[in-house]
Amino acid sequence: MAGNKTSRRERIKKGIRKHLTGTVERPRLSVFRSNKGIYAQIIDDVNGKTLVSASSISKEFAAAGTKVEQSKAVGKLVAEKAVAAGISKVVFDRNGYLYHGRVKSLAEGAREGGLDF
Repeated sequence: MAGNKTSRRERIKKGIRKHLTGTVERPRLSVFRSNKGIYAQIIDDVNGKTLVSASSISKEFAAAGTKVEQSKAVGKLVAEKAVAAGISKVVFDRNGYLYHGRVKSLAEGAREGGLDF
């Protein structure tokens, strides 16, 4: 079953990425969700550079609580870093995951932090 779930997400991810690219003016906010943590990075696809990143397992992150609460805090952290780097508008890439639970919480945290998408 693990291969089927992964291949399904990869197929959905390819469909999303066909229509979604990060530009210099509006970079892509990509989300990766693992069993232990959640990761977010803001990517400029034109130059192939990661501009800002944050995760729930990084040293600068110190929030306890449920995974959903941690996701919201990661969203706020990545938004703070992005605003400091001069990024205010992004394109949200859910990376094949459903917009529900931790992914939705991260997006809401990023919006509260000042990102527009």
